[in-house]
Amino acid sequence: MDTKDFDVVAKRTDLHQIPELGFNEHKTSDYVAAKLKEMGLEPIRGIGGTGVVAYIDGTEPGPTVMLRADMDALPFVIDGKDACIHACGHDSHTAMVLATAAKLIGHVKKGRVKLFFQPAEETLFGALKSYDDGVDYAFGAHVRPIQDIPDGTVCAAVRHTSSTFCIVELKGKVAHGSRPHLGASVVEAAVLATNAVNSIWVNPNKAWSAKVTSIDCASTATNIIPDKGKMILDIRAQDNETMNELLEKLKTAITNACACVNVTCEITFPGGVIPAAVYDEDLVDQVRKTIGEVLGEDKVAKDCGGGGEDFHYFKQKKPELHAAYIGVGTGVTPGLHDPRMTMNPESLRNGVKVLVRLILNVVG
Repeated sequence: MDTKDFDVVAKRTDLHQIPELGFNEHKTSDYVAAKLKEMGLEPIRGIGGTGVVAYIDGTEPGPTVMLRADMDALPFVIDGKDACIHACGHDSHTAMVLATAAKLIGHVKKGRVKLFFQPAEETLFGALKSYDDGVDYAFGAHVRPIQDIPDGTVCAAVRHTSSTFCIVELKGKVAHGSRPHLGASVVEAAVLATNAVNSIWVNPNKAWSAKVTSIDCASTATNIIPDKGKMILDIRAQDNETMNELLEKLKTAITNACACVNVTCEITFPGGVIPAAVYDEDLVDQVRKTIGEVLGEDKVAKDCGGGGEDFHYFKQKKPELHAAYIGVGTGVTPGLHDPRMTMNPESLRNGVKVLVRLILNVVG
């Protein structure tokens, strides 16, 4: 097999033309499966819905190392029309794993490498629906914007935060505007709850935020006290312990604020709570050293953070898992999740070089 046929830039160009939303990555998974077969591998389809898995086996006993790429794109409305665009780089991640796989074939001596092309990272459910505890190491990668690390560099750890959103359903009592004492206004409850959220204190040495991003309490007429409403909150925390504390305080603050005006509430987290990154720092140090060895010390970027990633569910489900997640500087501009996103695909070659060495350090 000529690895030139699996050039990462060419594969990213192909994948960029077929963006698909989470759990609907049919063309993408077809493409991935076809390329894996060209490598002589046997792809397994339907993992977590549309995911694809393949294995590269060594000849000696050893650990199982998972190399994971997400595949889904993002939805946008442009000029009044629905659009689907790879604005988070998942096409690049899939391309990097395909190119890495091609370079690993014939070089895995012990254990096995699990190539995992995961669906639906953006839905927050892709990793959970395809979870497998049969791995010992897990590696992932994400392209980074210019605000994080310079183009052409690689960082040893992307320190994602824990994130979630909650929906607060408010239930009051309708009344005429001239007799508000006979009702229970969800508008008043939403105002009090917002103020209560903004009054919460958590350790100031930790990064965290809780923001009310939507309030809908509209009644059918201007003189009616509304009895139904909804609030939405975006919630983020530096680590999982801070997130747990923040969520308990939020639930107490919102519930009590609503009770002050005789409104009840139901608080739900339909997207679950994405865990913060938890890494083995010894492994991160090894990753940092490997980047320097492969690319040169001047290409080792400082760790970056921000955003969330369902990759970290793997570690949450299996705490003894050795996990690492590198950031690949590709000059993404103006930023991730922007429909105008552009990047330097040539820098993906750095990601492939580092991933190949990281995996062979374990199974080579």
